[in-house]
Amino acid sequence: MKRWICFFVTVCLLTGCSQKPKGHPPVETEVLNRMTPVKNQGKSQTCWIYAMLAAIETERLRLGDSVNLSAAYVEYMLKNEQQAPESKRGMGIACIYMIHQYGLCGYDAYRKADLDIAPPKQVFMGGAVYTPHEFARSVCAPDEYIALTSNDGESYNQLIDIDMPDNWEHNRFWNIPMDTLLAKTERAVRQHHGVCWESKEHAMAIVGLARDAKHNRYFIMKNSWGDDDPDHGLVYMSYDRFRKETLAVEMTKEAYIAPQPQGFPSGGSDTLNKISSR
Repeated sequence: MKRWICFFVTVCLLTGCSQKPKGHPPVETEVLNRMTPVKNQGKSQTCWIYAMLAAIETERLRLGDSVNLSAAYVEYMLKNEQQAPESKRGMGIACIYMIHQYGLCGYDAYRKADLDIAPPKQVFMGGAVYTPHEFARSVCAPDEYIALTSNDGESYNQLIDIDMPDNWEHNRFWNIPMDTLLAKTERAVRQHHGVCWESKEHAMAIVGLARDAKHNRYFIMKNSWGDDDPDHGLVYMSYDRFRKETLAVEMTKEAYIAPQPQGFPSGGSDTLNKISSR
């Protein structure tokens, strides 16, 4: 069983940014947070945009504010970023930068990025009219999110750079032990926060928790490859695989400082005073 799980997750995570996953192992769902419908990134390498926006959507749904956000809008604005790689790959925290730089709109208003068709200049939502920048600030306040990583080759509890082309925006990440990062992530999901997860190959939003008959634990991921697979766009990642594959995690500062279960590592508001998302 463990070999099958390992093979399954390895196939899902290492075959690239646009492959279809298989069905999940037999599990019992513990938590499944609110989310918008699964989207499809197609042949693009912009999973990081889809994952970060999905995390923001779940966060807003937690607060009772229903929004469905346009990844195509952010993709369109990437053409203005000269430092972005030609592949359009990136990291979730760069999506936060993008939406505060260029704004954002709803999914129904702009579903497909087309360089010949500019996105809307007004956003209509809940009976109100916003500019794209006003709308972006309404769903994601400046400095609301933090970027986390775990690199045992660097000192913990400090900001570090992730030296790879995907981090073209040169954001720095708060470096913490992997057990702490896993505990923070689990706690955030249990409290219904939106979380963006990244490996070196792919990015997804974390929307739930599950366990199998042998009490092995899993994160439930919302993918961006459409919903025509056996699990309708969800991927089940074991905690062991999370420890091995995680490159970065983004969540709100509120989620990060939430009280942890007894015996789990914690970090308080004093730590946040040292953290910058840029």
